[in-house]
Amino acid sequence: MVVRSWSELDFDNVCSNVKVFGFDLDNTLASSKQPMKPAMIERFCALLDHTVVALISGGGMAVVTSQVLDVLTPNARRGNLHVMPTSGSRYYRWDGTQWALVYAHDLSEATVAAVSESLERHARELGLWEQQVWGPRIENRGSQITFSALGQFAPVAAKQTWDRDNTKKQALVEAVKADLPHMRVRAGGYTSVDVSECGIDKAYAVRKLTQTLGIRADEMVFVGDRMTPTGNDYPAVEAGAIGVRVENPQDTVQLLDALLARFDTPAR
Repeated sequence: MVVRSWSELDFDNVCSNVKVFGFDLDNTLASSKQPMKPAMIERFCALLDHTVVALISGGGMAVVTSQVLDVLTPNARRGNLHVMPTSGSRYYRWDGTQWALVYAHDLSEATVAAVSESLERHARELGLWEQQVWGPRIENRGSQITFSALGQFAPVAAKQTWDRDNTKKQALVEAVKADLPHMRVRAGGYTSVDVSECGIDKAYAVRKLTQTLGIRADEMVFVGDRMTPTGNDYPAVEAGAIGVRVENPQDTVQLLDALLARFDTPAR
């Protein structure tokens, strides 16, 4: 399993052999909870003109909609876009008028209650139940429960400085795992911990999508900013996708420019 920086890619080879380009959302296509910027919108829509694109995010559909789907250009080829929020536990396709749900693996009420109780109890015990928050700390995304230490809508600058070495999140992960060994508990974004059914992660999303499209996993690229073995983008690589690491949306814009330069039609 190899992860390459975007700048190390053989773009001619990638454009010749890759059939699906997958992307993480936060800090890859857009800043956390912010819509894609105009430069990204232009290039993302141009890529849809040329190839199949998958959006695989840990965020729920509401966030994916506000950050990406609502800002696509009117003539964007939505039929080329596969939308897989909450790490692929939900899957949406454009039916010509709206984003239609293909499948969903939602958690039971009992499971939601048990996960929420464990997250709050251990966050308080570990001193991670912060007094200043922006929005709810615990969000039920249907198929995933997400704890955000500073709240769902915290400023990016505050998120980036809260847990620079990931020790806070990892302590919470280990504590909740001990309570819920049958669940998958994983550090998410800068301040978040995600809990879902075992086997439901970005590896699951890659496997489901490649099966649906009838392609091999190594015919898919997945681009993300958290590509270390403990990062929430790495499971896509474990499933066989070609891992491409970016540091931020600015890198992704440059990556898209390099891809678009090798397709027949220039970017719009």
